[in-house]
Amino acid sequence: MKQSLEIRNQHRCFDGTQSFCQHNSSTIGLPMRFSVYQPPETNRQPNPAVFFLAGLTCTDETFMIKAGAQQYAAKLGLTLVTMDTSPRETGITGENDTWDFGSGAGFYLDATAEPWSKHYLMESYIVHELYNIIIHEFSADPNRIGISGHSMGGHGALTLGLRYPEKFRSVSAFAPVSAPMQCPWGQKAFTHYLGDNQEVWRNHDATALIEDGNQIADILIDQGLEDPFLTEQLCPDQLEKACQNTAQKLTLRYHPGYDHSYYFISTFIAEHLKYHQDTLNASR
Repeated sequence: MKQSLEIRNQHRCFDGTQSFCQHNSSTIGLPMRFSVYQPPETNRQPNPAVFFLAGLTCTDETFMIKAGAQQYAAKLGLTLVTMDTSPRETGITGENDTWDFGSGAGFYLDATAEPWSKHYLMESYIVHELYNIIIHEFSADPNRIGISGHSMGGHGALTLGLRYPEKFRSVSAFAPVSAPMQCPWGQKAFTHYLGDNQEVWRNHDATALIEDGNQIADILIDQGLEDPFLTEQLCPDQLEKACQNTAQKLTLRYHPGYDHSYYFISTFIAEHLKYHQDTLNASR
């Protein structure tokens, strides 16, 4: 499918530019939407960038509208990138039946089970196709790209960061699904997208990846203690245990009173972006 990039909307924001884009994805085989915030131009050099992966039911617009991140990205000189959370209107029976699977719930992996394997290829889309678009069309520095995310997107940030450390030099997450093999959301998604072989599942579970020897320089996670999904779905204690057992560096911060919402994310997004800027600049 021929590459075509359409700017659907564009806005001035903190002296930078917020763009909402659509293109015909050769990976997905359908139109895909993504959003980019470019900070004010301070020089002609490529900027560091942070990919942010949103959670269940979200779109490419959610983070850009709700997190309040642009004001901090403008000051730090960071490009921000978000993408839709799944392919849309694939024609697959059942894709819109539930909120935690199918549309809006791609889980940032490449499906291997039919019928999902034709279009639900979010891992390849992000790591290869969108990654290259951001570098070549939006002047991101390929040596300074980080990844973050929330909930299902936190799961994606952790797994893609662990699987592609040469591409993503900094990794953080808000309330991530830390051990999807051990929670209902993950078990449902993995069974449908990947089939019944749990050895295959391990490649898309951050806790299992760390247990199996994947290592990166550092991980930052923030988690609210009033999060209604904390115990049943998120399982940060399992990730923490795996990190302790393998000497994987992890900063896991628990916050009393905070829940799973973007009010939580907006409270700590400035710290995450500063963390990415510091880590990415140190990796130059």
